[in-house]
Amino acid sequence: LVSICTKHFSMLMFSDDDIRQKDGFKNVSLGNVVAVAYSTQKEKLTFLAEEDKDLYIKWKGPSFEVQVGLHELLGHGSGKLFVQDDSGAFNFDRDAVINPETGELVRSWYRGGETWDSKFSSVASTYEECRAECVGLYLCLNKEVLRIFDLEGEDAEDVTYINWLNMVRAGLLALEFYTPESGTWRQAHMQARFVILRVLLEAGGGLVSLHHTTGADGKPDAIVSLDRSKIRTVGKPALERFLRKLQVLKSTADVVGGRALYEAYSAVTDEEPERFLTLRHTVILRKEARKLFVQANTRLEGKDVVLVEYDSNAAGLIKSFCDRFPEDAEFLEQQLLKLAQVDAHFWAS
Repeated sequence: LVSICTKHFSMLMFSDDDIRQKDGFKNVSLGNVVAVAYSTQKEKLTFLAEEDKDLYIKWKGPSFEVQVGLHELLGHGSGKLFVQDDSGAFNFDRDAVINPETGELVRSWYRGGETWDSKFSSVASTYEECRAECVGLYLCLNKEVLRIFDLEGEDAEDVTYINWLNMVRAGLLALEFYTPESGTWRQAHMQARFVILRVLLEAGGGLVSLHHTTGADGKPDAIVSLDRSKIRTVGKPALERFLRKLQVLKSTADVVGGRALYEAYSAVTDEEPERFLTLRHTVILRKEARKLFVQANTRLEGKDVVLVEYDSNAAGLIKSFCDRFPEDAEFLEQQLLKLAQVDAHFWAS
């Protein structure tokens, strides 16, 4: 029995490379966390065209389930590493395996004691998340895959569209996690999604559009859109080429090539036409306040157990804590107020 407490939506268990390559792995998805985290009000939904919002709200949850399943099970769960062990034996046929990027025999591999993380070091985590995200996007175009999730016909097409739209929107939202002063990313998944946004923008053909706008409040805003008619004709081949490069560079332990490719797409500049550094300010300006999880309490009234619910706001959150710990209510209230005061400047207009 494994008991897990986490803020993440899903996780890959047994993610060590040796275990995954030889024995396999398990995955869990925390559906209750997803349901709460993805409950979005239309008026608070940022960076999407009005005509996309209703469909996005309807299918965001199901599309995320598809993406998570494919990302974890077939993304992280696939991809052979070419290895020469300490005895000199290879786990592939050196005289037959061709590098699909060069058309030549494989010329590099992992040697005894080397691992994916030790070779690619600081870029390994985000690179691998990007590879897994690409696998999810690519395989969600397969109708047989979608049938596994009980999705067919128009529903399947809508889920595919929203999954891709969610990814390009996530790539824009990711800019919050970039630090321009140091030129570094603070979150592996978000860097990965920004890289995918860059790849799909580079594909051209009107697949993805990113526009600077002005909101109804007169402040900077932006809209990202995706032409669903071009996902298969423009998006799929572009993603396929990029995913193949990621996998080949990883499989062959090509650190120099892998870093060069990934860091180039990770670069955040203010060059036209996207002007990503300017968009970063817009993303931070439009950032939605962190969700509050207000928990109900129970109390005894005679022999009856009564459920006590609270308003879905900061006052309700504080009242819930105070009622749960009545002997410490005054102390806890003071501590919560202090924490609120410390964070208040983040939400100043």
